Amino acid sequence: MQSYANAIISTFEDPEKILEQAVLEMNDDLTKMRQATAQVLASQKRLENKYKAAQQASEEWYRKAQLALQKGEEDLAREALKRRKSYADNASSLKGQLDQQKTVVENLVSNTRLLESKIQEARSKKDTLKARAQSAKTATKVSEMLGNVNTSSALSAFEKMEEKVMAMESQAEALGQLTSDDLEGKFALLEGSSVDDDLANLKKELSGGSKKGDLPPGRSGTTSTNTGIPFRDSEIELELDQLRQRAKEF
Repeated sequence: MQSYANAIISTFEDPEKILEQAVLEMNDDLTKMRQATAQVLASQKRLENKYKAAQQASEEWYRKAQLALQKGEEDLAREALKRRKSYADNASSLKGQLDQQKTVVENLVSNTRLLESKIQEARSKKDTLKARAQSAKTATKVSEMLGNVNTSSALSAFEKMEEKVMAMESQAEALGQLTSDDLEGKFALLEGSSVDDDLANLKKELSGGSKKGDLPPGRSGTTSTNTGIPFRDSEIELELDQLRQRAKEF
């Protein structure tokens, strides 16, 4: 499992394919381990059969030695014991091999079960890892798409649009001020109509259109008791001279 994990981490290939390949390789290893276990079990079975056969032969020759000794055949009994010892030694050797074989089988069975458990775990995690890999791919594509977007040009367009809107607002404000000034000017003309009337009256007086010595409307004149000549106020005369001068300028 560690080697599979390292292989996945150290490679830049498609994670989904790597996971599929890792599970396939683990299944291949499991198949090989099962085959090896089967071979070792078969060898163990043969050793067990040989051990049992040697043990049975040893016991059989021991029984024959007993029989020969009972019949007074001591030499025959001795030969039977030699055969028994040979089979006993063979059974003892086979017993040692059989014990070693059992240890090997136990390790193979344990590793096989461990690998089966790891494969089951890998299969259960494979879908999760594939989903995470797909999510990472999607995130990478989104990042690449965002990286290709020219945000500076978009921001520049917004800035230009903002400047244009501000210019339109300034223009509207200026037009509003001009309209207001024009309206105020009109009212100023209306308010100044009385001054124009006074000026027109003065012009008429200068041109002989009204009696000499008449005062503007709103003022009353008094005459001298001796001569009958209209009384002239010096301040008014001064103001009148100023108005005449301004009339000439017009």
